[in-house]
Amino acid sequence: MEQTTPPITREAALRVALAARAMPTVTLSSLIALLQRQLGEQIDEESLRKVTVTQLKTGFASADGEEDGEDIGIGLEAMKLAVRILWGETQGDDSLPKIQSYSAGEMPGSVRVAIASDGGDTLSGHFGSCMRFLVYQVSPEEIRLVDIRDTMDAEFSDDRNLWRAQLIGDCHVCYVVSIGGPAAAKVIRADIYPIKIPDGGPALEILKPFQKAMVESPPPWLLKILGVAAEKRLRNYDASGDDD
Repeated sequence: MEQTTPPITREAALRVALAARAMPTVTLSSLIALLQRQLGEQIDEESLRKVTVTQLKTGFASADGEEDGEDIGIGLEAMKLAVRILWGETQGDDSLPKIQSYSAGEMPGSVRVAIASDGGDTLSGHFGSCMRFLVYQVSPEEIRLVDIRDTMDAEFSDDRNLWRAQLIGDCHVCYVVSIGGPAAAKVIRADIYPIKIPDGGPALEILKPFQKAMVESPPPWLLKILGVAAEKRLRNYDASGDDD
C-alpha cells in the first residue's frame, strides 16, 4: 500500500494550533484554510517561516468581507505573536541570552556590533529575514550584550532593508550569514560595516576573533571606527598580515 505524505507535519500542526489560540475569534480550521491558501496544501516548519503579519491581516479581512487594513477584531499584537509562534517561537524565546546593563562610557575603546539571529545567542540569520539582531558592546577586554532588537515590524516599511539598517543604526559592525548587494549598500551608507560568515555560529565565538583583531591587527575600516586618523590607519596597517 502506497504511503501518502500528510498535509501537515506534526511540529507544524502544533505551531498552527498554538497560533490560532493566540488570536481572539480565530478558529483552528479558519487558520489552516488561510495558510493553505497562502502556502499550498502541504505545510511544514520551513513554509511557516514565510508567513507574515500582513498575510494574516489581509487574509482574515478578506474572509470577513472587510477592506484590507480595517480592524478585523483580532488585534495587531495578537497577530504578531501568532506569526512568532508559526516561525517556531512561543510567547518568548527562552533560549535568548540575557541583556546586560550598559551606560555610555563604561567600556572605553569599545564598538557596537549587531549579529543577525534566528534563535538563541547565535549568528544564524540573513540580514533581510532574520528574526532579531543581538547587539553587543565589544572592547578588547569585554563583550557585553546590551540589547535584542526584534525585526517583526520591518514588513510594514516600504523599504524593509533600510528599516533594518536604521534599526541597528547605532552599531558600527553587523555580522550576517548572508546579505544581498542592495541591502549591503544600504548598510554601508548607514556607516555600518557588514561582515558575512555563511556558516554562522555562537555569537561569542564569532566576536572573540573580532575582539582580538581590535588589539593585534585592526584593518583600516576598524581603525576608522576607533577614531584613528586616516594617515595613521594606512601607515600602521600591513595588508599582507606579515610583521614588520
